[in-house]
Amino acid sequence: MDMRLVICTLLTALLVPLSAKPMNVVFILADDLGFMDITPNNPESFYETPHLEKLAKSGMRFTQGYAACPVCSPTRASIMTGQYPARTRNTDFFGGPNEFHKTIPTDYDALKSDKLGRFTKRPVLPAPYEGFLAKEHTSLAEAFKKHGYATMFAGKWHLGGKGSWPEDHGFDVNKGGWTRGGPYGGKKYFSPYGNPRLEDGPEGEHLPDRLASETVKFIKANKEKPFLAYLSFYSVHTPLIGREDLVEKYKKKKQALGAKDSEIWGYDKPRRVREVQEHAIYGAMVEAMDLAIGKVMQALDEEGLADNTIVVFFSDNGGLSTSEGSPTSNKPYRAGKGWLYEGGVREPMLVRWPGKTGPGSVCKTPVISTDFYPTLLEACGLPALPEQHVDGVSLVPLLKDPAAPLGRKAIYWHYPHWGNQGGIPGSVIRRGDWKLIEFAWGKEPELYNMAEDIGEEKNLAEKHPEKVKQLLEELKQWKSETKALPAVANPRFKGTFEKW
Repeated sequence: MDMRLVICTLLTALLVPLSAKPMNVVFILADDLGFMDITPNNPESFYETPHLEKLAKSGMRFTQGYAACPVCSPTRASIMTGQYPARTRNTDFFGGPNEFHKTIPTDYDALKSDKLGRFTKRPVLPAPYEGFLAKEHTSLAEAFKKHGYATMFAGKWHLGGKGSWPEDHGFDVNKGGWTRGGPYGGKKYFSPYGNPRLEDGPEGEHLPDRLASETVKFIKANKEKPFLAYLSFYSVHTPLIGREDLVEKYKKKKQALGAKDSEIWGYDKPRRVREVQEHAIYGAMVEAMDLAIGKVMQALDEEGLADNTIVVFFSDNGGLSTSEGSPTSNKPYRAGKGWLYEGGVREPMLVRWPGKTGPGSVCKTPVISTDFYPTLLEACGLPALPEQHVDGVSLVPLLKDPAAPLGRKAIYWHYPHWGNQGGIPGSVIRRGDWKLIEFAWGKEPELYNMAEDIGEEKNLAEKHPEKVKQLLEELKQWKSETKALPAVANPRFKGTFEKW
């Protein structure tokens, strides 16, 4: 054998590093948690979230992270597909009114139930939507699974009925994910759960802690191979139920706060809006979720996996401030869940990518939930699926440098539905600092400069008609390209919006 070849081979082996161990992913999704509900975003928050503070200090905090929809299922679909809900036709929460297209334009008498009949008094009828995650999509879990990742889902799914549960979309393990959008069976947030995909625990076991325990169990069982753990809390969705000890803690905080009722409530037609955080049960629910997150983070440390695991924290829509108990305030952002204003779509978003995200770094670039899919693939060294995550943009450049250019001109929303929380059907384009809302029923568009008016108090549409025209045209083109289904004019409507 030629000794020169042997020496060359040995030198090459010494110079080439061993293959890096694949990155793991822990994706944590809250339900109905507002941007201002966590202390990294709001140090004056009524709620205590020390574990999320620790995560923010060790990674990157996004100040303009957006959900693709102001309600849950569409945003969840956007994460799983990397596509806008308008494109996948998952535009409303699954289980919402979805029968109008069967009766338009003639048989309105078929709308007999209170749930549907009330909509005939409104100027437009909601668009139809697909109430399941279509199987032709390569889900985020499937994309990871085909490259050898173990995959696990824990918690709220709400992306379709039986046959469209997590195990049908690439998850090896499913603990608690099924049809319903909340913990409505059994004792709700306490065992017994009445959930066909989650075995009951001991009497009184708390759901957030149980989901964290299941996630930890999966992590420990799969620590020798790459994994994707998707922890999707039911918290802090209604019903509003908390641990008694934590509820008592926040009752005492509320007493010390001493807010007057006149200070607590504002008004955004047609609903009153909570403007002060002081709901004791909600505070207990937020802190219990934070404690569960801490349990998962501790397990990563104890198993020696923290430096090899990407952690993402996000929420599926804004905080509930105008309905169903109105337990939180999103101030200074306007409105909340179910609305196209910032309170409905701006989300808490934290990402820790060890060795890449600077500890305590902050990114101010607007990003949206479709972006997680291509971002996680690239960060884990997996091939992109541009035909699948067609609307998502990889955030890897931002995670390495929060000031890096992203190369995207605009982000969009399409919500052709009447929100249970008072929101109006419409579509939105956010381009740079400009945000334009186009309503579906003849109300004039609204234009806001987000750099100067995060509360969306000053409608600049009359002052900048050319900007309105430009953005409306771009929004029209986007809706055409995604084949977005519109709300439909109601020929039986004869009143004004204020009278419906």
